[in-house]
Amino acid sequence: MLRVAVVGSGPSGCYTAQGLVQQDPSVRVDVLDRLPCPYGLVRYGVAPDHEKIKSLQGSLRAVLEHERVRFLGGVRIGGPDGLPVGRLRQLYHAVVYCVGASTDRRLGVPGEELPGSWSATEFVSWYSAHPDAVDGGFVRDARSAVVVGVGNVAVDVTRMLARGAAELNPTDMPEAALAALAASRVTDIRMVGRRGPSQARFTTKELRELADLPDTDVIVDPAELALDPACADPSALPAAQRRNVEVLREWARTPPRGGSRRIHLRFFLRPVELLGAGGRVAAVRLERTAPDGRGGVTGTGRYEELAAQLVLRSVGYRGVPLDGLPFDPATGTVPHRAGRVLREGVVAPGEYVAGWIKRGPTGVIGTNRPCAKETVASLLADAPDLVRTPVPGDALAALRAEGGEPVGWAGWQAIERAEARLGASLGRGVVKLPDWESLRAASRTAPR
Repeated sequence: MLRVAVVGSGPSGCYTAQGLVQQDPSVRVDVLDRLPCPYGLVRYGVAPDHEKIKSLQGSLRAVLEHERVRFLGGVRIGGPDGLPVGRLRQLYHAVVYCVGASTDRRLGVPGEELPGSWSATEFVSWYSAHPDAVDGGFVRDARSAVVVGVGNVAVDVTRMLARGAAELNPTDMPEAALAALAASRVTDIRMVGRRGPSQARFTTKELRELADLPDTDVIVDPAELALDPACADPSALPAAQRRNVEVLREWARTPPRGGSRRIHLRFFLRPVELLGAGGRVAAVRLERTAPDGRGGVTGTGRYEELAAQLVLRSVGYRGVPLDGLPFDPATGTVPHRAGRVLREGVVAPGEYVAGWIKRGPTGVIGTNRPCAKETVASLLADAPDLVRTPVPGDALAALRAEGGEPVGWAGWQAIERAEARLGASLGRGVVKLPDWESLRAASRTAPR
């Protein structure tokens, strides 16, 4: 019997587990996660108002409830407090690391460390109730915000800043974040990209949602669209970019309706400094850029300043090293060959990767399926050799001895019930528990 550990219970981890049990009737999979809750970025990265995407949890649940799959949450791998990678490898015939990309890229400009300057990752973690999140008073005393980046995450945080209490109340957002955003006095949000509209990374569906926000104007400067040669005639663009440009051109022709909030989409501007006043960020200094003819941009030496008491950078995620695994700092990934981990260029038997730590933070949730499929194929091809190495009949006893009591599926179900009770007590739907203490306490109410 092939015993496999999958580290990470987000989409890539669940698709890996699914592929293994579907293709090998004898394999048993333990899905390990540092958090007591499954689903990874589907739970802690998808915006609370995107119920359709969050419903993907249902299909991931079906994987984790499979009779030959076991969820074990609260299991830390690597680091001073975690189970060493080498020890984990001894407990299973194979280990697949699906640990994602858990940090963000930096702007690398002066003033980035000022209070009021945050990564979009930190902001998303806060309103998504990630137990590691901090309440930094993101919107406290802020009236203007600058979001650096023009991808879907940038659109998400922009939309959440412009949402009112009536739209946020039905979501599973934690109560403290809901109260803070409902009381927010932010009226102007500027989403800034260093390149042109035709190169923006957001999807048209996400982009169009901005126009559906009540009491909110979406403002596009036609002069900035004109700086992008592709905007004059977008017919040669790929379909996704062409649709984006068409939406932006339509908005540029639409006069503001006089909403109490304004979202400004700005292009060909790159931050060069965050300016402070009173010990916190007060403005962003930006340089006007221009196309360089090679698909990039170049600086023009012309500058402008945008007032902002809140700055959120959304310029990409980045993988971080896991103690005991090789890591390529240039790509932020684990070196591999078709999912097989490479140590100094040589395949490491029984070690595999899938998801962002394998390919980098690219693609959408569905991209994880073919990525996991490749890794599963490699692992199952290696299985005849892997099963020759003896492993414990059940790794759970060793995990308990070395890392404490994991949170099993019953513990997660107890957390779900606690979140439903919390929501009912607040007159809302399900409301997420926002901290380690409450999650652990809820998990311990599971029947033994």
